Amino acid sequence: MTEIVLTGLDEVVVRDTETPEPGPHQVLVRTEATGVAFAEVQMRRGRYPAQPRFPFVPGYDLVGEIVATGPGTPWQVGQRVAAMTRTGAWAEHVVLRDRDLVAVPDDVDAAEAVALVLNGVTARQLLRTANARTGRTVLVHGIGGGVGALLAQLAALDGIRVIGTASAHRHPDLTDLGAELIDHRTDDVAEQVTALAPGGVDAVFDPLGPSSLPASWRLLAPGGTLVSYGSSATLDDTGPWFAPYLGIVRMVAGWEIRRLLGRTGGRRARLYYVRSDEQSRKDLAELLGLLAQGRLRPLIAERLPLEDAERALDLHLSGKRTGRIVLQPGSHRE
Repeated sequence: MTEIVLTGLDEVVVRDTETPEPGPHQVLVRTEATGVAFAEVQMRRGRYPAQPRFPFVPGYDLVGEIVATGPGTPWQVGQRVAAMTRTGAWAEHVVLRDRDLVAVPDDVDAAEAVALVLNGVTARQLLRTANARTGRTVLVHGIGGGVGALLAQLAALDGIRVIGTASAHRHPDLTDLGAELIDHRTDDVAEQVTALAPGGVDAVFDPLGPSSLPASWRLLAPGGTLVSYGSSATLDDTGPWFAPYLGIVRMVAGWEIRRLLGRTGGRRARLYYVRSDEQSRKDLAELLGLLAQGRLRPLIAERLPLEDAERALDLHLSGKRTGRIVLQPGSHRE
């Protein structure tokens, strides 16, 4: 089978290897689609939190068909499943633990389904973390990304008003989301948000990192929540990968101390990091149901063969695509 290996900093290798066999309580999945996220861009640079040592196979999520099963598993050959793997999904076949699987409806597109595994679960849990409810107003930084676009759709389904930042060239692809869009490259974001929500917003979702958090905090309404869930703006930093996250932790902890002392008007700050656990699997099952019903539409920027993984990473980093880039093993042969 073919797999993609990160062998070192900025080194992406296509490698042929033996197809693995499942052990007890494991299944072998033929990958139909696997996503390309900013996590893999960071891993390529050695800047993703607690990533494996080089060399390793990246790939945070996949959708595929079970083609073999090990002893003791209730899953059967032929079933479609999704899994959040964190690494290892950029391969034609992947061995997975049966407890990590979520059933995928037969009639949904694999690329759209895989867009929900990491990005969709993150979006759903961000809304929950912020306690965003009907009638509230939220600000989504990077609404043109895989998480941001789904967050906007889920918020709209919940009756939440969305303001989003994105480069102007992305706006035509985002008009159907129903969000009020701000060009963060040319507009004064704080000024625009204040004009749209004079009393402040009820939540800000910020994946940018420590440099943007103070401005995001100032845009909150009394009782609002700032959720930090990444540090994309520090990709080109030269210090240790953990330095930006220490900065985020210090800021969030400082605001939380002030909140406990009654000095923030009820405003609060939270850190979020997606985990592959039972709650995430429940959320994914719900999201796949919304997809099957036609109530959720992930934006797919590009579908590429697995062998084009390096190009996919470059495309993601370029910011020229809106939505999720997806790798589909076997598409060259097809």
